Amino acid sequence: MTDIRETAPTATSPAAPALRAAVERGLPTTIADLCSLVRIPSVSWDAFDADQVAASADAVASLARDLGVFESVEVKRAGIPGGDELGHPAVLATRAARNGRPTVLLYAHHDVQPPGQNADWDSNPFEPTVRGDRLYGRGAADDKAGVMAHIASIRALVESHGTDFDLGLALFIEGEEEFGSRSFATFLEENRESLRADAIVVADSNNWDINTPALTTALRGNVTFRLTIRTLDHASHSGMFGGAVPDAMMAAIRLLASLYADDGSVAVAGLTSIDVPTPDYSVEQLRRETGLTEGVGPIGHGSVLSRIWSQPAITVTGIDAPSVANASNTLTPAVTVRISTRIAPGQPADDAFRALEAHLHANAPFGARIEIDDVDTGEAFLVDTGGWAVAETRSAMAEAWGESAVDIGVGGSIPFIADLVRVFPDAQILVTGVEDPDSRAHSPDESLHLGVFKRAILSEAFLLSRFNQRSES
Repeated sequence: MTDIRETAPTATSPAAPALRAAVERGLPTTIADLCSLVRIPSVSWDAFDADQVAASADAVASLARDLGVFESVEVKRAGIPGGDELGHPAVLATRAARNGRPTVLLYAHHDVQPPGQNADWDSNPFEPTVRGDRLYGRGAADDKAGVMAHIASIRALVESHGTDFDLGLALFIEGEEEFGSRSFATFLEENRESLRADAIVVADSNNWDINTPALTTALRGNVTFRLTIRTLDHASHSGMFGGAVPDAMMAAIRLLASLYADDGSVAVAGLTSIDVPTPDYSVEQLRRETGLTEGVGPIGHGSVLSRIWSQPAITVTGIDAPSVANASNTLTPAVTVRISTRIAPGQPADDAFRALEAHLHANAPFGARIEIDDVDTGEAFLVDTGGWAVAETRSAMAEAWGESAVDIGVGGSIPFIADLVRVFPDAQILVTGVEDPDSRAHSPDESLHLGVFKRAILSEAFLLSRFNQRSES
C-alpha cells in the first residue's frame, strides 16, 4: 500500500505499436458500445426492474460473441444460498488455453447503483453525456467501463494477433455486485472449471489520478446490518409525557453517537487497524476530491490515507423515522437505521460483527430494546505482490501510461474477492480499474475520464499480449 514507483516505464514490446493503433482505431466504437450499455438502467436492487438487468446481460453477451474468440458464451444464473431464489444473470465466456499458455479470468460487473434523485444530476443518469473529457452517466465508470475495457482489449488483441492466439480466456461479467453478490459463491462453485485461471483481473477499482495508473493491493472489508431501536409499544403525545419517557429517537441519537470518539474515529472496542506507510495526501487534496464543505475538517487521526485504507469506519447510510413534513408532536416508539462498517485488512468480518453487536447491546440507553438483522459481511483483502502476474501488470501499465504504477489501498470493499481466493487459491488476483478520484462512483454525476479509459484499455491489451507470450507458471 505504499507509493512504490520502482517499476520504470519498460521498453516498447514488438506488439506495442499494433496494439496502440488497434486501441486508437477502436475507441469510437468502444465508447459507443459503452453508451449503449449505460442507457440500460440495470439496477440490481430489489425495488428496481429485474428485466433491465437481464437486458444488460444479453447486451454484454452479444458483445462477447461478436469478438469471435470464445468457444462458449452463456448468460447464466446461480442460486442464492438459503432459499430457492436465483441471483441476477451473469455472462460467462470461455476459451481454452493452448500450447502451455496461461489462462486469465477477466471480471467486471454490468449492474449499477440506483441513480438517486434525477434533480441531483446535471444530465439524465441513463443518457450518457460527454462534457469536456468526461462521459457522465450511471455506470459510465462503475463498472460498465470495466466491462468495455475487457471487450476492447480483446478486440485490440484480435486485431493485432488474429483469433488464433494461445492465451486462455474466461470472461465473467457479474449482474449483482452492487447488491451484495448474493449468488456469487454459488456461481463460482457451479462453474469452477470454466472459471479456473492462473491470473484474475478484477476491473473495478481506481487509479491514483488521471495521469498515473494504480494497482489496488488492499481493500477494506465490510459489515452492514439493519438496527432497530425501540422504547415504546406505541406512540404517545410528546407534550403529555415528554421529559419522563425516552422516545426511540432520543435513544437512537445517544446510541449512534457512542460509535464515535470525539475526533470522529471509531470507538468500538474490538475493531482493529493496521499500521502501514501511505503516500503523501494532503487535507487540501481530500477537500478537493470529496467536496468537503469549507470550515468542516476531516475526522480521525493518523495520515489521511491511513484513515481510509487501514482503519475502520462506520457510516449511518439510512434512517427510517418520521419525516419533517409529517412530523407531529409525538414520542416515536421505534427508529430503524442502516449501518455500514468498513473494516481494516487483517480482521475477519465475523469478528468485526461480534464487536459491533456487543457494543450496541452494551450501550443501548435507557434500557432501549435493540434488534439487529439483515446482516451482510465481506472480507478485507491484501494482495501478495510477489507473483509474476503482478510484475507483468506493472510493466504493462507503465508501457501504456508512460508512468509507473502506484500500489494503493482502497477504502471501499469488494467482498467477493475472498470467494475467489477461497475457490482459486493458486490464482494471482490483479485489481485494476478505470476510475479516477473525480469519477464519483455511486454518486450523482458519476463520470469516466476518457483519457484514463483509453490508457486502461491499452494497459489490459498489453497485459493480454504479454500473457500470450508466456508459458504457464
